[in-house]
Amino acid sequence: MPAGAIKAIGMMSGTSLDGVDVALVETDGERVIALGPTGYRAYNEAERALLRQALAEGAALADRTARPGALAEAERFVTDAHAEAVESFLVEERVTRAEISIVGFHGQTVLHRPHDRLTVQIGDGAALARRLRIPVAYDFRQADVAAGGQGAPLVPVFHQALARDLAHPQPVAVLNIGGVANVTYVGSGDPIACDTGPGNALIDDFMRARTGAPYDRNGDEAASGRPNEDFINRVLAHPFFDRKPPKSLDRNDFALTNIGLRDLPLADGAATLSALTVEAVARLLPHLPSPPRAWIVAGGGARNRTLMRMLAERLAPASVETADDVGWSADALEAQAFAFLAVRCLYGKPLTFPTTTGAPRPLPGGTVAKPETQ
Repeated sequence: MPAGAIKAIGMMSGTSLDGVDVALVETDGERVIALGPTGYRAYNEAERALLRQALAEGAALADRTARPGALAEAERFVTDAHAEAVESFLVEERVTRAEISIVGFHGQTVLHRPHDRLTVQIGDGAALARRLRIPVAYDFRQADVAAGGQGAPLVPVFHQALARDLAHPQPVAVLNIGGVANVTYVGSGDPIACDTGPGNALIDDFMRARTGAPYDRNGDEAASGRPNEDFINRVLAHPFFDRKPPKSLDRNDFALTNIGLRDLPLADGAATLSALTVEAVARLLPHLPSPPRAWIVAGGGARNRTLMRMLAERLAPASVETADDVGWSADALEAQAFAFLAVRCLYGKPLTFPTTTGAPRPLPGGTVAKPETQ
């Protein structure tokens, strides 16, 4: 298919389990022509509970197509929730289906074990295409994992496309702090990328277990606490943090139930887990060609003032700012990325690279489902 600029919708439901982000992007798969409007479909607590159950049960999967127990119900829910998100977005933004060439549907990751060549994102792309009556690109990670890559992160080629139009001095690092944190290093060559370690997941799970709150709003609890350095150093002794990129994580690799966090006061626990996220990012610095001169932070972590302050202190003298500060969207950046990746999928362009996932060569990926002919 000839590669021209088209409009695409991307969606993301990340490991934080907060909801579905929706974004419209105009792109040819190489340059970002325009970032359009964004939307959001929040999950309620019952829906989050279903997804948490699916995550727990997904850890036992050995067949990526199997949907035992809660996974079948969760897959139907994920598909329906994403359909609702797009349908509401089209109405609210007064966009017609005919204007959208493709939808990027990441689905919900319930298992990511690339060393076993196994990655599972629940969500029925073909059913979504039929309901929306728009082609849907989905199953973005499988081709890379099957070829021996990490299958994550997928978004570096989008980060590179955005960063090339910034006035910032390079190298630039784009840090996404979702449930798991990942970074893209943009310099003169191909992007370098990897997961850095826990992002918001540990903080969120800790707050939920101790207070019932879904997260530490603005980092207010962590702001008044004192990090436990012994605990942080013990977690960072895990071999993952000394490995060179590319590398990736499953959300459960550093779950609250298996990291041995002792019974700290609430503020100290929140401060400790926040500092762990920051120190995990800093552990990557020796593995980069040179220190980034600017860091741009997206994802839920960009809304956490304490995390942002800790990052600025730890990564100085580099600048640290949010994606919103540079005219991007801190909340919708990953949804925008999957719109961009959907176009690359449609055009057969590579999604992953040896420097981002450890793929043996630049690899296309994803599957395109077309609506059934009426």
